[in-house]
Amino acid sequence: MAYVLGVVGGSGIYDLPGLERVSTADVTTPYGAPSSSILRGELAGTTLLFLPRHGARHQYPPHQINYRANICALKKLGATHVVSLSAVGSMREEIAPGHVVIVDQYIDLTKRRPSTFFEDGVAAHVSFADPVCPHLAAALAGASRAAGARVHMGGTYVCMEGPQFSTRAESRLYRQWGVSVIGMTALPEAKLAREAELPYATLALATDYDCWHEAEADVDVAAILSVLKQNAELAQRSVARLAGSLPPPESSPAFGATKHALLTPRSAFPAEVAERLAWLLP
Repeated sequence: MAYVLGVVGGSGIYDLPGLERVSTADVTTPYGAPSSSILRGELAGTTLLFLPRHGARHQYPPHQINYRANICALKKLGATHVVSLSAVGSMREEIAPGHVVIVDQYIDLTKRRPSTFFEDGVAAHVSFADPVCPHLAAALAGASRAAGARVHMGGTYVCMEGPQFSTRAESRLYRQWGVSVIGMTALPEAKLAREAELPYATLALATDYDCWHEAEADVDVAAILSVLKQNAELAQRSVARLAGSLPPPESSPAFGATKHALLTPRSAFPAEVAERLAWLLP
């Protein structure tokens, strides 16, 4: 089986150098347009799809990203794996700006983002206890180390609504929860990837210490931008190495996740919903 790696680029990551035989795909989805046209190319012998989640000009704030269209578009173009590149704040002293975290858990504090493909007469409940594909995460960690990253394996990503940064009280509370990083974009993206039966992993790139760290300046955009370029180059090198070492998708907890989660019989699907879900449930 030929693998297709879908990469969702975060803040400061709007392209992937080194792609060969590059083309651009504009995908129509039942959920509207994805954040951007999708770049398709070859990297290390693997087909790669690249989608900047904030748009090509970073015009979409986290709460207005069309996460459903993004995941649907990648699946329709044949993605077999999805890796998220995400700028985050560090919630631990040992995770310094410039380090990366291969997270394995999420806490969802988002408030107004559609987070499922199943609605309007179709019910499904996918398992999400272990939201990250462990095999893809391990391959991503190895690729990042080989690219020169200081990698922290495992950790919890708390996803806030944004677009404002945390209050100091919130930041201190999340620290008490034992989280590793904080960001604004991992959810509902990871939930939708699981519903789409796509192995998913996050490369969380620390840019700052949020506002809990008394010895560091409070987080602001200027501080983040100063670290983003370094992080972007590291992420690009990591993806290039990962492309040649993707694990079989059949080994992922995402494999067959939706097939075993449907509660509504196919015969009871409303016709318009069945048509909307044809890309996922043909």
